Amino acid sequence: MFAKIYSAAVFGVDAYEVEIEVNSAGGLPAIVVVGLPDAAVKESKDRVTTAISNSGYYWPRGRTTVNLAPADIKKEGPSFDLPIALGMIACSLETDTAEFSHYSFVGELALDGAVRAVKGVLPVAIEARKRGKKALFVPAANAQEAAMVKGIAVYGVRNLRETFSFLCGECTLQPTRGDLEKFFATHQSYEVDFADVKGQAHVKRAMEVAVAGGHNILMVGPPGSGKSMLSKRIATVIPPMSLEEAIETTKIHSIAGLLTPEQSFVPTRPFRSPHHTISDIGLLGGGAIPNPGEVSLAHNGVLFLDELPEFHRSTLEVMRQPLEDGRVTVSRAAGSVTFPSEFMLVAAMNPCPCGYFGDLKRECRCGPNQVQRYRQRISGPLLDRIDLHIEVPSIEYRDMASERSEEPSSAIRERVSAARKRQQARFANDSKTNCNARMGTKHLKQWCKLDSDSQELIRVAMTELNLSARAYDRILKVARTIADLASTEAVTAEHVSEAIQYRTFDRTLWV
Repeated sequence: MFAKIYSAAVFGVDAYEVEIEVNSAGGLPAIVVVGLPDAAVKESKDRVTTAISNSGYYWPRGRTTVNLAPADIKKEGPSFDLPIALGMIACSLETDTAEFSHYSFVGELALDGAVRAVKGVLPVAIEARKRGKKALFVPAANAQEAAMVKGIAVYGVRNLRETFSFLCGECTLQPTRGDLEKFFATHQSYEVDFADVKGQAHVKRAMEVAVAGGHNILMVGPPGSGKSMLSKRIATVIPPMSLEEAIETTKIHSIAGLLTPEQSFVPTRPFRSPHHTISDIGLLGGGAIPNPGEVSLAHNGVLFLDELPEFHRSTLEVMRQPLEDGRVTVSRAAGSVTFPSEFMLVAAMNPCPCGYFGDLKRECRCGPNQVQRYRQRISGPLLDRIDLHIEVPSIEYRDMASERSEEPSSAIRERVSAARKRQQARFANDSKTNCNARMGTKHLKQWCKLDSDSQELIRVAMTELNLSARAYDRILKVARTIADLASTEAVTAEHVSEAIQYRTFDRTLWV
């Protein structure tokens, strides 16, 4: 007896269809799984047979061969348990599986036959729809996640017996409903707001500039100056994600297994804040079968690195490619995978080990050599890739005690959105560029033309601060963003001057 069941597997950020062929024949009882299965798939025969027995069914008693096609791609994870079990039951009962070809199945089986949640259901649902499947059967815990995909019926199943009974017409199941547009429109709020932050007007201005152009930003200041508090509110002033961006972001979180039945979609900009002890693989992604790291989980959002010098030097250096290219490629024996990583980097650090170097109220306890070594943990090439360097002073008492209302995130976001719309119109014919921070050389020549005063100003800055060519490009990009916030087409000396102010740490901190 032969049965064919369709499933799907995830590799990178996309899924591919897997045909599961089950053939039962005479001979000594044995179950053989072929098609480059990993250890979890090979172990599935023990889970599957026990689940079949505890669900009141029988598996074929002779030699059973399970083939996972295509055979040249390694299969991983327990998500094939459910389709393998359905194929074995169909062979045992000699059930016609022609109708099964219109469906796709994923799910891990418990020993009692319950169907457990798996990772990567959203890209699986997208692949099933692309293949023209009528329905997708997923664990009940993953049903809301898969139901976000229009054009395919999604059934959340609780156990093996319920699934097979429905396929045989012995019971009924209702497809899971999901209104993605409505959910997306009603889940755009944040719990924090810039109105919570007292004072620090110049830092808020720098953050507005950074968000308006998608620029990376580094804040340097003593403990308690509000660096973390400000950083956690940056996502609230970035224009809301489009539906396409939200789906792409949710796919990455689905693959990483971060979605829950209560949070099956990512409607707001992600904010990721890894600890400084994170490894290279944890930050960039990796593993035997590559999984997304923090730079990809922050895609379309914010990656916040607090206490920047405390991160391992090698960990910081591997971020250069994602910062420059907006993607990260992970190569392993199983294959090479490219994950998107277009994020806004927000970093914070103390000016020295004790945190009070240059503070007007507290005396620094660090020696010159300690301060020098602490700052040298951040390389010049990495610093060059950070567009804005901002000094965050201690908050004055009059600011903390002030009853004056601070500007809310909504007002800042309105100005940022207007600047972003100007950029979208400017780069309408270039799909790879969506903000000023992503401008290439040809864009700089076209959109960042300087008059004589601006050229002289930037020449002096380059000479006095000993800036690199990359820093020069960053200044032009930031100046272009400042001009966009001012709703002016020309980049003037005033805009260039403000942009240069955001590079003064090149001289005062790092030389």
